[in-house]
Amino acid sequence: MIAILLSALAMSVIVALRYLATSGGFAYWTARRFPQRLAGQRAQVRREIGWSLASAVIYGAPAGIVAWGWQQRGWTRIYSDVHAFPLWWLPLSVIAYLLAHDTWFYWTHRWMHRPVPFRVAHAVHHASRPPTAWAAMSFHPWEAVTGAVVIPLLVFLIPIHVGALGVVLAIMTLMGVTNHMGWEMFPRAIVHGKVGQWLITASHHELHHQRYRCNYGLYFRHWDRLCRTDSGLGQFAAAGRPRARNSGVGGGEPDASDVLGRIDGQRRGASRP
Repeated sequence: MIAILLSALAMSVIVALRYLATSGGFAYWTARRFPQRLAGQRAQVRREIGWSLASAVIYGAPAGIVAWGWQQRGWTRIYSDVHAFPLWWLPLSVIAYLLAHDTWFYWTHRWMHRPVPFRVAHAVHHASRPPTAWAAMSFHPWEAVTGAVVIPLLVFLIPIHVGALGVVLAIMTLMGVTNHMGWEMFPRAIVHGKVGQWLITASHHELHHQRYRCNYGLYFRHWDRLCRTDSGLGQFAAAGRPRARNSGVGGGEPDASDVLGRIDGQRRGASRP
């Protein structure tokens, strides 16, 4: 039991350090390229970091338990011998994981925009207005749980080389951070070309944070297209610019900052003796 707890703790620390290094790096790059981008957002950034570090524990704990089970009990379908499966399975397994993760994310994310889940949990993420590179893991704990279980479950179902799994985790981290940093790092030829018609970048996800009820995907646009929730690419808003209340496509969501204020108030009230 102690070994399992230590593995969960170690993985939580690794996830937290990965978040601080990646989000911090892209936030620094943003500040260098666009000095005014983070102006006036100090309080928001502190809040994003706080929620994200809590999420790191929630993401790291199950990952640490699964890692212990893989190494000590052989629980998962992770393999280290590159010849255990055909070499063509290496890239295909990465694609399979990304597609499965994207499917889970689309439908849970879309569900999070129903009134009750939004007020209870998802409003925390949408309180970042506009989002920054620090917002990639800024989730209420209940929402963090829905994201934390995906990869640990997939490793029991789909065989993957440990190196390919590292590629999946790297893509997951980079996409999560860069899609929130408030500017487009990919060339215009990609974003507005044929690749951009199917690949989600910051321009696509920015519109989700502006309109709420569209562009729910994580990596790819096919679910948004199939379900007619793809509203195209957005324009990046200046930092600190207020959002219109109930600005979602079709309306219905409350203002995220107001909801977050109520959540914080309830949390402070619950902590009083």
